[in-house]
Amino acid sequence: MVGGGQLARMTHEAGIPLGINFKILSDTPQDSAAKVVREVVVGDYRDLDTLRAFAQGCDVITFDHEHVPTEHLRALEADGIPVRPGPAALVHAQDKGVMRARLSALGIPCPRHRIVTDPADVARFAHEEGGGFPVVLKTVRGGYDGKGVWVIDSAEDPAAAEPFRAGVPVLAEEKVDYTRELAANVVRSPHGQAVAYPVVESIQVRGVCDTVIAPAPGLPDELGAAAQQLALRIAAELDVTGHLAVELFETTDGRVLVNELAMRPHNSGHWTQDGAVTSQFANHLRAVLDLPLGDPRPRAPWTVMVNVLGGDYPDMYPAYLHCMARDPGLKIHMYGKDVKPGRKVGHVTTFGDDLAEVRERARHAADYLRGTIDE
Repeated sequence: MVGGGQLARMTHEAGIPLGINFKILSDTPQDSAAKVVREVVVGDYRDLDTLRAFAQGCDVITFDHEHVPTEHLRALEADGIPVRPGPAALVHAQDKGVMRARLSALGIPCPRHRIVTDPADVARFAHEEGGGFPVVLKTVRGGYDGKGVWVIDSAEDPAAAEPFRAGVPVLAEEKVDYTRELAANVVRSPHGQAVAYPVVESIQVRGVCDTVIAPAPGLPDELGAAAQQLALRIAAELDVTGHLAVELFETTDGRVLVNELAMRPHNSGHWTQDGAVTSQFANHLRAVLDLPLGDPRPRAPWTVMVNVLGGDYPDMYPAYLHCMARDPGLKIHMYGKDVKPGRKVGHVTTFGDDLAEVRERARHAADYLRGTIDE
């Protein structure tokens, strides 16, 4: 797996009972996965020679992020190294402009959008195609967790010039009138077997995923099924191998629009570690190794995952004692990261029959671990 973050750490964990020998290419020895995986190569994923050396002896290469240059992945494929998902698929998660163009050509519902060249072009898009201001601007490559995204309120907004300083193309999109964000997670193997997890509600705070509720409460059955079918169709049309997360807007008029794609295990699927028969991490490994996929069904009526962000407690061990004693059914997953304010350092998961109670348990634990509450 290229990347040494928490996704690699949790994917490695899922591979242990399957007997999978796991190697990672990590930026530093201190990365989350590098602290627990036996075979670690420290190097720059942007360097082709490093990637080629890392790939020697591997049955398949996969990823915990989308940032490996597309041309390097093509070179690995030309060397005869299986890359899953392949570069022809992964580019749609790497480049938002490519993704929007392809999905639109397939008739997949997306926000109105266009590549823009400068602030004046943003104003033209807003008035001619985007339905007016505000407009959302995104750098086509490199953004995540709210980074590389700007909401522009008017043609005179000083922030309108900011995205163009990055030196990469900028995508303008209408600001969608939506009721909430959803995610449809699916997994697809090389021979076309695919499974779909229940559609979840994803709650963002300042551009960062805070809470995931599985399944999305109050979602009409027909809309949930349509979202799953949409994600399965995207996986098939783009020839995705592995886990695909399709982030969606549920609009005020009862539709879903595609917001983003991720072709790797995803934050909106962390609930599956404890809440599904087979986790997203185990199914991603099964898919990239072309093993039969596991059952994606939930184990309980409701599962809630809340991210733990770094806060006032640099040492979280005393907080563990309180949370574990208060709620023996609580599941805590920490990533082995240094605690910094606002940094994702772990997540908690709760499950049960009563949604309100399950949410309260997860919220309390995450807030206590962060230090925002003390009782």
